[in-house]
Amino acid sequence: MRTFILGTDWWTDCDDAVALRMLFKAHNENKIKLLGIGINACMEYSVTSMEGFMNLEGICDIPLSIDINATDFGGRPPYQERLSKYAEKYTSNSDVEDAVEMYRRILSEIEGKTEIIEIGYPQVLANLLESKPDDISDKLGYELVKEKVSKIWMMAGKWDEDKGLENNFRRNPRSREASHRFLKACPVPITFLGWEVGYDVITGGKLSKDDHLYQVLSDHKSYEGRMSWDPMLMLLALIGDEEKAGYDTVTGTAYVDIDTGANSFIVDPSGLHKYVIKKRENDYYKTEIDSLLER
Repeated sequence: MRTFILGTDWWTDCDDAVALRMLFKAHNENKIKLLGIGINACMEYSVTSMEGFMNLEGICDIPLSIDINATDFGGRPPYQERLSKYAEKYTSNSDVEDAVEMYRRILSEIEGKTEIIEIGYPQVLANLLESKPDDISDKLGYELVKEKVSKIWMMAGKWDEDKGLENNFRRNPRSREASHRFLKACPVPITFLGWEVGYDVITGGKLSKDDHLYQVLSDHKSYEGRMSWDPMLMLLALIGDEEKAGYDTVTGTAYVDIDTGANSFIVDPSGLHKYVIKKRENDYYKTEIDSLLER
């Protein structure tokens, strides 16, 4: 069975929640196994709202973690406070493990290899790669990732133009600097799904009004659905094959400018990086995602 660690900003947008519904459903149906969740944008209700959402989704005993220093992304989404009332175990962000420590612990304990899905900001992954031996493992973070991670699926970048600008890479100095470090150091394959792939696919518009996920979208004012950056990355990762998921790929090496957050790409058949290009009509991806959102 394929296993995953999820990184998410769980921030002001609602497409993270749509993507999590897809992942949680696959986990509950024993199609995959979710090993842990790392939150990489910290707001007042980050942990309690995530636990509340997980409880509503029937997800139990999945480790939660957070980058508690990542408070500089801004925003105050109403859905987080609303979901927090469903939390039972946690009362604040300080109740859970540090995200880098969680990644190190999971990677040191698992047999075989796992995959990472990243739908948020990259500083946790960058810090993981640079982490030192500790009480969890006597290995460098780089070594743990190289040994235990088979693939990273990442929603980031804008690849239909040179020097593209996209939120997850360029939001603030923290994300720009971390993106630059992460791409230079990561020793395993990464497939990127860029902004241009998901912006014109609208999903979540068929949810029942008594569905808590519909309330999340409504809080975001996305009553008829939302652009599908994170859900399309999730669909791609769950299928696990770019071609089968309906994409062509470009292979090479990706870079992010440390000052501007602009992404660039050098085509190279031997490179570790890929970005995807849709080869099917938008309705195909929309139908596939909406079907996975049914409760």
